Parts: sequence; C-alpha cells; structure tokens
Amino acid sequence: MENTNIKDFQIGKITQGYFMIKSATVRMTTTNSQYMDFILSDKTGEINAKWWEYKKELGDNFLPGTVVKVRGMVTEWQGRLQYRVDKIRLINSQDNISPEEFVPTAPLKPEDMLGEILKYVIQIKNRDIKEIVSRALNERKEKLLYYPAAMKNHHSIRSGLLYHIMTMLRLAERVCEVYTHLNKDLLYAGVILHDLEKIGEMDSNELGVVGSYTTEGMLLGHIVQGIKMIDRIGKQVDADPEIVILLQHMLLTHHYEPEFGSPKRPMIPEAEILHYLDVMDARMYDMQKELEEIKQGEFTDKIWVLHNRQLYKHRLLADDETEQEAIRDK
Repeated sequence: MENTNIKDFQIGKITQGYFMIKSATVRMTTTNSQYMDFILSDKTGEINAKWWEYKKELGDNFLPGTVVKVRGMVTEWQGRLQYRVDKIRLINSQDNISPEEFVPTAPLKPEDMLGEILKYVIQIKNRDIKEIVSRALNERKEKLLYYPAAMKNHHSIRSGLLYHIMTMLRLAERVCEVYTHLNKDLLYAGVILHDLEKIGEMDSNELGVVGSYTTEGMLLGHIVQGIKMIDRIGKQVDADPEIVILLQHMLLTHHYEPEFGSPKRPMIPEAEILHYLDVMDARMYDMQKELEEIKQGEFTDKIWVLHNRQLYKHRLLADDETEQEAIRDK
C-alpha cells in the first residue's frame, strides 16, 4: 500500500503513512475502556486520530515529537475528518525517515525572519522601549527560532511565532502610514512582545512540537507572564514607569475580551490596533491553511476557530501570479 499525505485523505479509505505525533492522550470511553487520542501531522496538515485498541505497553512509547507509521481508516466526526488507527509503530532505521520531514514549518528561514524583526527594533527611537524589547528578544532568541505560536490553532508550526510576529510587523508598518498619529515605537514593541511569553507558556521541542503547557503557563498564561517580563526588564534598565505601564497595557488588552484573557479593553490607540492586527493575522493564516486543502469552487468543512464558518474557494483566489495574470487577461 502506498503512503498517503493527510491532505489527500478521503472518507472511507484505508490509508497508511508516516506521521509526527503532535499530542497523545489516554482517555476513557463511556464503557470505561482506555483509548489513545492523537493529533497526527505531516507537512500537508494534521488530523485527529483514535486508537481504540490501545495497549499501554506500546502506547507509552508514542510521545509528542516522535514519528510513527500508521495504518487505518479515514472517517468523519462532527463534520471533520478523523483517523481510526488499526496499526501503529515507531519508525526504525529501515524506514529511512527523518523527523524534520514531517514538521509543518514557516515558509521563510527562521534566521531571515529574526533578522527582519531586528530591523524594526532598530527603528524604535525611545530608549526605554528599545532596551526592553531588545533584552526580551535576546533572552528568548534561541527558542524563538523554532517555537510555534500555539499548540493547535493559528501558526502552530515550527517557527510559527517568528512568522506571526514578522507578518504583524509588516502590517503595523503599513497601518502607521495611514494613521500617522500612532506611535510606531509602542506599536512595534507591542507586536514583538505580545506573544513572546508563549515560549514560557508552552513546552516545545526543537521540531516545534508542543508536548504540554508549563506549570506557570497553565496557572498564569502568556499575558500575565509577559507583563511580569516587562516589569522585570523595565527595572533592569531603569525604564520610565509610564513606558512600562503602557507596554504592559498593550499586552494586557490584546485579547480584548475577559473570556479570552484580557481583563481590560484597549485604552490607547496603539493597543486597539495591536488587537486587530493580531486577529487579522491569525484569521488570514487559518483561512489560507484551510483553503489550501480544497479545490476552487469548493467549500471547506466547518471551521471551529472561525465560529464554525465554511469558506468558499473562489476562482479569483489564484494560487500564483501566473494564474492572477490569466484571470486579469480574461
């Protein structure tokens, strides 16, 4: 049987292939039988998988970040594809497989993305803001090269956090060209710092696979962790207390709603813009990811993170510049 990529899975088909385990949790059925709940991924996507015939002596080896060979049936559950695992094993030397082949990654080299971000830091004129941002980046730069921005949702890929920050900075630069009253220093700093403590919130390996949340991440979350970081670094560089408070306000409010972790809504224009840049970048990433998996003229399945909306891939959404030119010529 040929190996099949996740993007080519079809309901009712028996398939096999090599996949990276993103998460693996032992759960109980309604009849008190144990099963293993996986998120499996390759470079083309990810899928929820159930191993109903769970065996503890084997299951203990299936940890996040490991690559396995799986055979099973593609099914559907609540409008989403699901994989029923019939056979599963760890890869061996005879498979001639490298784990890096199965990790979805950002489309640009992490070193190049970090270099672009540092160019924005250079543009920051306020001494205190630049010092806080520079020190924060320097503390996290090694892990920033490979960390995802989330365990499951937007930018949950290797170097996804860098990619998220970089694309938001590009957006921020253009927004400041329109709304010239905005303070670039504050906005650029807010973009760079707003999710930086995801590195302290999640426990990721160098492949960008998150195995779990840290204890502090579970109890506090990256927003509170980020506020603590700004306070600590602000004291180290003897920053103006108001600068520290403004940066903390940017982080505190960027989720906007209390139920999403922000106890206050933005009270300065830069914080308002930061929130919408964050939402815009996350939504565009999620939409592009889903639309890449279908053909033109088709609708996606319902997407939970987009309020169960179905997206339509119209013919004007060309895959490359050649298609765009062909459309314009018509």
